[in-house]
Amino acid sequence: MANNNPSHNHPHLPSSAAGQDHQGPLISPPGLNTPPSLLNSKHNPASYKSMNGHERQGSETIDPEALGKALRDFEEAGRARERTPGASPSRKRQRVYGDRFIPNREGQDLQASFSLLHDDNAPGTPSKSKRRPAHGELHFQKIEEANRTFSSLLRSELFETSIPQPTPSAHSSEPAPSPYNFSLNDSTQSRTPPSNAASSSLPPASITPSTPHKNLFTYMSPRHHHTHISGHPTPSRTPQTRHGPNLNARSELYSLSPVKAESQRLLLSPRKQPRAVSKVPFKVLDAPDLADDFYLNLVDWGSSNILGVGLGSCVYTWNSSSGKVVQLCDLGDDQVTSVSWIQRGSHIAIGTNKGLVHIWDAQHEKRMRSMTGHSARVGALAWNDHILTSGSRDRLIYHRDVRSPTQHIRKLVGHKQEVCGLRWNPADGQLASGGNDNKLLVWDRLLETPLWKFSDHTAAVKAIAWSPHQAKLLASGGGTADRRIKFWNTSTGSMVNEIDTGSQVCNLAWSKNSNEIVSTHGYSQHQIVVWKYPSMAQVASLTGHTYRVLYLAMSPDGQTVVTGAGDETLRFWKCFGKRERDGIGAGDGTVGGKMERWNVIR
Repeated sequence: MANNNPSHNHPHLPSSAAGQDHQGPLISPPGLNTPPSLLNSKHNPASYKSMNGHERQGSETIDPEALGKALRDFEEAGRARERTPGASPSRKRQRVYGDRFIPNREGQDLQASFSLLHDDNAPGTPSKSKRRPAHGELHFQKIEEANRTFSSLLRSELFETSIPQPTPSAHSSEPAPSPYNFSLNDSTQSRTPPSNAASSSLPPASITPSTPHKNLFTYMSPRHHHTHISGHPTPSRTPQTRHGPNLNARSELYSLSPVKAESQRLLLSPRKQPRAVSKVPFKVLDAPDLADDFYLNLVDWGSSNILGVGLGSCVYTWNSSSGKVVQLCDLGDDQVTSVSWIQRGSHIAIGTNKGLVHIWDAQHEKRMRSMTGHSARVGALAWNDHILTSGSRDRLIYHRDVRSPTQHIRKLVGHKQEVCGLRWNPADGQLASGGNDNKLLVWDRLLETPLWKFSDHTAAVKAIAWSPHQAKLLASGGGTADRRIKFWNTSTGSMVNEIDTGSQVCNLAWSKNSNEIVSTHGYSQHQIVVWKYPSMAQVASLTGHTYRVLYLAMSPDGQTVVTGAGDETLRFWKCFGKRERDGIGAGDGTVGGKMERWNVIR
């Protein structure tokens, strides 16, 4: 311990060393275990006789060599303690991994780790938000189907017959169906933890609770891991039976495939191939002066396989069989705002900007009559046998019997803005009307009071179509602010389905040959989409127009659709297959034979 006497804080040097040019002996500070330095020990061994200025009484002379040996041993012991500190943890040496290492599943909770792979909130490196692919919804569906197939294959390879089901996505109310009819023990998907029976085949997890990692496996070099992995032993010789070597050609021992036999059957199981639809129109016609107006209906395809188009003040017909184009009429100072063919025959109705409705015989190129009543343009026309219905910007709807000399037989008042969509359902005798007031009205036969009023759309309702496959099923589409296709049951007045298309819905038309519906769109994608009903999965997405696809019509055989846009072109698309019932496609002299000949488009 240090001396507290101030007079002894600075010890005096011996007289024999007072005149020499060197320092006195160095004393260790209080609390320091380092021994005093050997400096000057050879020159003045007597300096070790003094400690803090006091002569050590009765002490013997210290051998310098023995003292140096002891100090060297002390320093060696200190270095050993510095190399291996006991308190601070040491970092293990990182192993070098290779491609021939055996997976080590001991202590891993594979059930929880696999579930975390499908959980967006699982711990790990944060991923960027999912972006919608640029190729559209159809391409996205193909990617999702491939991902589901890979997920099923991965579960089959890792867990064999004990397959944990992934947690359903938070954006879907139902679990995504597998693209194959493949199921093992667990046939339901659940958020509940796996049962003990399901996890009994897996190695026990670590006793210490820990957060599962997204890394399913850790790899260990074979020289550090001498035990066989359960279920994947490496045989040292050919398996033997009592009849000799096992020469079964289907044994996994001789398989050249990287996956098991069950996974091979999963990959090779038959699946329904998507119907191929050509992405390119097979014909494009110029249509100069085709108006870029959402509220007009200027294209219609008649039962005689003749296309009628309103261009400016004229109406032209195009025969799809011969390719002949005829100017049917010229209204002079008036403009064509709508055209509509009668269901059977060669008569076509023409609505004008001045509120007139003309009926022309296209076969003889002769005007049959003109009808008045509207005070503004007639943008929508619809036939139901001999009843012609017209809708106008004056918000009125007129029923006209073309056999009667009177101008109209019924006047319907229901919309508060322009009527831009009209469709009759001949099977049920119901009329659907859509307006710029975002309303969809359903009228029963010739009654003047609407049967249903639907106000769910948030934009103008022009796109209207009745299903030919299900009674009283109505589809409607909203404009730019709405972008939705909604399906209604007009028996109960309820909405049965809806889908957000992402862009303005301009037209709708049901396929005559399959339970599918085609829609055309405006801002901002300008595409034609074929949907499968009722799943509303995209069958095809067709692009080519550079303006809003405002006009749509279907051929009499139901295989081809024609679209028109403000880019002043008419494009013909082969969207649907042939109808296999009712004799259509037989090629004989029946109705089916005639419709087969109508399909010839050059």
